[in-house]
Amino acid sequence: MPRALKDKRATTSRSMDLILHNLRLAELVAVVQENRHFYEDFVRFLHEQAYPSVLSFVREPSDARAAPTIEDYLNRHTDVKLYDGLLRPYPNSKAKWFFLAWLFRDAATQRLEPLLRSVPGATLSERRVYLLNEIRKFVEPLFPEDTSWEWPAFSEVMLARLEGSRRALKGGLLEAAVRRNLGLLISAENLPLKVTARQVKLGDETYDIQVVGESGTLLIPVKTRETMGGGHALLFTRDIYKSILMATQDGYRCVPIVIAESWAGNLTDLEADLYLYIQVNPNQLSTVEAILAERLRELLPVLREISGQRANKEG
Repeated sequence: MPRALKDKRATTSRSMDLILHNLRLAELVAVVQENRHFYEDFVRFLHEQAYPSVLSFVREPSDARAAPTIEDYLNRHTDVKLYDGLLRPYPNSKAKWFFLAWLFRDAATQRLEPLLRSVPGATLSERRVYLLNEIRKFVEPLFPEDTSWEWPAFSEVMLARLEGSRRALKGGLLEAAVRRNLGLLISAENLPLKVTARQVKLGDETYDIQVVGESGTLLIPVKTRETMGGGHALLFTRDIYKSILMATQDGYRCVPIVIAESWAGNLTDLEADLYLYIQVNPNQLSTVEAILAERLRELLPVLREISGQRANKEG
């Protein structure tokens, strides 16, 4: 077999491995398995409270007993860690609040925290106890079997919750990587530009990075996608179009950075002078950052233009 064909097949095989192997799932399952210790620590706590199983606690008919049990657990010190989707430990108080919310099939941040402003209780701790106890009573008849409260079933719930948090955390890390490498490039080229530290909003659109110069402003939305095809792919593409349209209509320069291994969107039709498409799985952060350091140099003509310097062509 010709060497060129061998090399092509090897490259294709490596590429297909990255597509076929669900790296996100493998990483999340590893985190969930680490969090099993936290679940087992909770079961031990219940045994100390004379509850033989999680279901027996969920079925507790007396608020006078259940609420103090929840309060004792939230205030209880433990060295066992609960990890987020990137295997970083949550602070102790937040860990127990998240854990009980997940156990009762709810979302601590998205749904419960807004409710804390309107439930009874003089302190945050009292409001958390009240809300968790109410949710406990609500879910009890929905999941009447012991198996719904044992580790195999709960691990699936935890996997789903961690996946959502992981997406947000990964997005934040990629955004930070773009901002960091862009700052290094601007410094190396001695350009009088400021990279803002936070996202900016324009109407109902959010732009991850803003670069401000004497002669203009550049807005950079960082878009990532792990899967391909389907309705979500169309929404992903439409979101990019909308970001560009909103920015250009208001007189800003806009350069989207798309990080996706297998996205089939039509980038050539984008209403932008420039875009960066990095064809890498966004889970591979170190690989993405290495490519970013080089690809961001393609922005130099735009960066020089908004800085007030003459946009020299990159060699």
